[in-house]
Amino acid sequence: MCGITGIISFNGGLDPLDHIHAMTRALRHRGPDDEGYAFFEHANGRTWIYGGRDTPKSVYGSDYPYTPDEPLSERKPGRVRLALGHRRLSILDLSPAGHQPMCTPDGRYWIVYNGEIYNYLELRETLAGMGCVFQSNSDTEVLLHAYAQWREDALRKLVGMFAFALFDRQENRVFLARDFFGIKPLYYAPLAGGFAFASEIKSLLEMPGLKRSPNPQRVYEYLRFGLADHGEETLFQEIRQVPAAHWMTVSLDGRHIGEPRKYWDLNLDGRADVSPGQAARKVRDLFLDNVRLHLRSDVPVGAALSGGIDSSAIVMAMRRVQGSALSLHTFSYIAEEARMSEEAWVDLVGSRAGACVYKVRPTPRELMRDLDQLISVQDEPFGSTSIYAQYRVMRLTKEKGIKVMLDGQGSDELLGGYRPYFAARLASLIKCLRWGRALRFFLNLFRFKDYPMKTILMQTGGYFISGPLKIYAHRLSGMDLLPGWLEKDWFRERGLKIARPDKGKQKHTLRRELYRSLMEELLIGLLRYEDRNSMAFSIESRVPFLTPAFATFIFSLPEEQIIDMEGTTKWVFREAMRGIVPDGILDRKDKIGFATPEKQWLLHLRPWVEETLDGEVARRMPLFNLPAIKNEWRDVSEGRKPFDFQVWRWLNFIRWAEQQNIAFDA
Repeated sequence: MCGITGIISFNGGLDPLDHIHAMTRALRHRGPDDEGYAFFEHANGRTWIYGGRDTPKSVYGSDYPYTPDEPLSERKPGRVRLALGHRRLSILDLSPAGHQPMCTPDGRYWIVYNGEIYNYLELRETLAGMGCVFQSNSDTEVLLHAYAQWREDALRKLVGMFAFALFDRQENRVFLARDFFGIKPLYYAPLAGGFAFASEIKSLLEMPGLKRSPNPQRVYEYLRFGLADHGEETLFQEIRQVPAAHWMTVSLDGRHIGEPRKYWDLNLDGRADVSPGQAARKVRDLFLDNVRLHLRSDVPVGAALSGGIDSSAIVMAMRRVQGSALSLHTFSYIAEEARMSEEAWVDLVGSRAGACVYKVRPTPRELMRDLDQLISVQDEPFGSTSIYAQYRVMRLTKEKGIKVMLDGQGSDELLGGYRPYFAARLASLIKCLRWGRALRFFLNLFRFKDYPMKTILMQTGGYFISGPLKIYAHRLSGMDLLPGWLEKDWFRERGLKIARPDKGKQKHTLRRELYRSLMEELLIGLLRYEDRNSMAFSIESRVPFLTPAFATFIFSLPEEQIIDMEGTTKWVFREAMRGIVPDGILDRKDKIGFATPEKQWLLHLRPWVEETLDGEVARRMPLFNLPAIKNEWRDVSEGRKPFDFQVWRWLNFIRWAEQQNIAFDA
């Protein structure tokens, strides 16, 4: 796990040497173990290789084609066309052979890479059989040779999380790629006379001339729906990201900046011809194999444990795969409010797995103390204070000396773990004209007291209406797409599209909704939170639910094996884990996760909330109707309206805009 940076100067008007060090230094938290730079005069010209202040002495003393001679200092090379920077968190092959930027022996291909290729040993064996000679035991070198052999086709052979930039000196272009689900980040910004890319937005903001203007469409989608991460755009108008499962190329002469191209997708029409029992056994085998691969590491590995099905399955699978030889450490957030606390479940799994269990109990005062740092870590606003709970778990992990964590992200989106998926399941049954089963399923949902029938009916209806009718329905239900606390004119003047995308016409609505969550909207934001929170403490967070083979098989199963007629979510996975995970966990019907008592926390911090809403930054924002916001907050805080997460989004956005010095009228 690492941080990568790069600058291309198309015509010599942009000097990468002036900025690459600052960009790379901004990512030190992602890789405190090593630092490296490579500069290229032009495609077949001179190359300079440097280390940095954090480059170990053993690296300088090594003898590889990519070994730096000295630290980057005031004595720099002449004007260059391409600069690559790298920060390393050493997980596999801790020796100097794992230093980056790394090149092939012939010097044609150079790479800076962030991530882990879990099947690197199998790929290495295949490549060695094809004549490739390896100098290290790193997955970086395997990736480098895989690209040299198979070009972009290599991507589909990988099992892992990755974002990398690879310079091909012969073709005079940089190849950028991001993993199947967007686990690892990769941002870029076209510049006047050049192009820059980096693992985080804060690194790109080190480039002069990059305007800090907001993207109005993304601002709206965040404030109204809590969406900040999907597709190619970001909340910054001039910064974009390579989407999940995409690659793109940029030529050093500036003649070609390719559009991102998709190299993998889930097939919504595939069907597995297996019985429920066979499906559960297959899911079990795939999951255990995933965990086995994700445990490959040359440093200790721990796990985040919420007490829910997903994290409990990971912890118990870790013990099953490695047995008593594994020194198992788990890390848990414990809510102070009893109705949100999963401590009893955490203790059950910790005891059954023989784990050393560590717990953290954040308070609202601690949130206020850490908020500015958390916003800085995330680069863009986030959906709720549950992100702070995750941040504190990662801090605790760092304090206990664990460098790699396994986490359950992706399971809910794959296996229908959220309550709104009930509506999608009901819509599927209706669209398939299975009226009796639809009625039976609907009646069975009455036992879920945390999911009101009114909500189910409204959400189900959303799958049958579209266009202007959907906008009208939102207003009738009190969910206006342009609520009064937004200044409509500011958004309309900037071409805002206010209608949410239609849910689609497919009969199998649940399958399409899971796809939307997994590949288009929800998961990509959760993965951003996970990546930034873990890397802020130099921790590699791995997500074993997210592999192409596992996701492909799940999407081939009938919907009743995802959510059964009783409303049991994750049915096939629960059955797959019988005998591994305690039945008490598998039989849970509640859904808590990393939930925080958001309303209580904000009420506790009421003076701070009102100071923020009354502050100069909020008053200068042209996109808010501030009197309406204050009225909404008073109604919520005094119990006249139910709590809504939009309150947190207002506060988070105001603090983010202040910290980033966002120019709303630029």
